[in-house]
Amino acid sequence: MLHYFPVKNTQQRLLNIFNMLLNSFGKRNWWPGETELEIIIGAVLTQNTSWKNVEKAINNLKHHNALDIKTLYKMDRETLAHIIKPSGFYNIKSNRLKNIINVIYNEYSSNIFNLNKIEMWNTRERLLEINGIGKETADSIILYALNKPIFVVDVYTKRFLKNHRFYDGENDYDTIQRFFMKNLPNDTYLFNEFHALIVYLCQNFCKKVPLCIECPLKKDLI
Repeated sequence: MLHYFPVKNTQQRLLNIFNMLLNSFGKRNWWPGETELEIIIGAVLTQNTSWKNVEKAINNLKHHNALDIKTLYKMDRETLAHIIKPSGFYNIKSNRLKNIINVIYNEYSSNIFNLNKIEMWNTRERLLEINGIGKETADSIILYALNKPIFVVDVYTKRFLKNHRFYDGENDYDTIQRFFMKNLPNDTYLFNEFHALIVYLCQNFCKKVPLCIECPLKKDLI
């Protein structure tokens, strides 16, 4: 059970917060990417780096005409590592990309659509079996690339929940995820937009040292 501070009507409060953030920040248009494959690659490359560096790496892949499953499958890990070097930890990320590409190529006939036909939680389980794919990356792939309703949890999500007294900071990833999915309508757009808005909120207001006076959610804590 999620150890959160008692709040009155959690479901309505979360929806009110979503609407306040949407009205303040507008749609965030996540996840940037022209294709499902590009989004999957971005989800892997964004680990431990800024999105600007990911964009450079993806642009390199485009320059080499490598945004294609078969091309990536045939490419050796050293060449791939060189192409994605701007993303940082490029040898590790090259291995991780090759691991997920190999699964799509060998198990799903090189077609992401075939991966998308599987039940969502089974897809998640399979992704988590791939070396280097953790829960946040797997859920980002499911939500943003496969367009299925799962809530992504990250350090910003945890900070937001703690600062707004929804929980005490002791819970694991899956418990926090269940909290959102239990208290929000099961809607892909809502999960997508809400997570993106929380990230923007925490980058600009709900920082490690919060700027509560300037925050669009300051009335939520009154």
